Amino acid sequence: MNTNPEIAHGVRANGILTNYHDSGSGFPVLLIHGSGPGVSAWANWRLTMPELAKRSRVIAPDMAGFGFTERPQGIAYNLDTWVAQAVGLLDALDIAQADVVGNSFGGALALAMAIRHPKRVRRLVLMGSVGVPFEITPGLDAAWGYEPSIENMRKLLDIFAYDRSLVTDELAELRYQASIRPGFQESFSAMFPAPRQRWVNAMASREQDIRALPHETLVIHGREDKVIPLSTSLTLAQWIDRSQLHVFGRCGHWTQIEHAQRFAKLVGDFLTEQQS
Repeated sequence: MNTNPEIAHGVRANGILTNYHDSGSGFPVLLIHGSGPGVSAWANWRLTMPELAKRSRVIAPDMAGFGFTERPQGIAYNLDTWVAQAVGLLDALDIAQADVVGNSFGGALALAMAIRHPKRVRRLVLMGSVGVPFEITPGLDAAWGYEPSIENMRKLLDIFAYDRSLVTDELAELRYQASIRPGFQESFSAMFPAPRQRWVNAMASREQDIRALPHETLVIHGREDKVIPLSTSLTLAQWIDRSQLHVFGRCGHWTQIEHAQRFAKLVGDFLTEQQS
């Protein structure tokens, strides 16, 4: 019997055997995780899923190359692959439309998904999101360039969190162990090789496409984020017509962990309020 909480259901999404979590009932919400080393949907969203599941059906997949989703030989890790996998998951679960919440790297996927498949997305939440041009930060360069060691994982957590008391050495040990599972580091290091500015650019959507988005959008950022600069969310909030922006003070890159209750309430309220 599986005792690992990170492993839940399996289904083929656009041909990729995808590990995903599925809880609650109501209008579906697709949660797309970030791209830190050893990440999985569960590691990213474990505090958010039970709260959102009180009001919505919550679906959180491991994207290709991450977590416990299959890593097919010769797969191209890029926006096209990931967006097709996300839409393929909705197809496999017979979901015509969902709200989409994207964290960091996942924000770029959520944005691209809304642009390419506008009818599949109802509302959009972008948290500490990639998806617009910016100069790569030392923090993101360090995260994407991670080489497995407990010391390097501790350093990364120092970069990710504003309040290090939330991000314990125990968590560093867990995330380090996750990053050295068979296949994990191989796919991770293949994904964003140096020079890494090109991957920031490759994840960006075109300004005119973002400006044309009709979706109600909630943009969230931590003021002290050292991984993705706050300026990216200011840009998104300016470009997306039906957007609102919420900035958490005393918060780094992990809003959903550092301000877990407030984050879940903010997102839950936004997704369940009546359309204006």
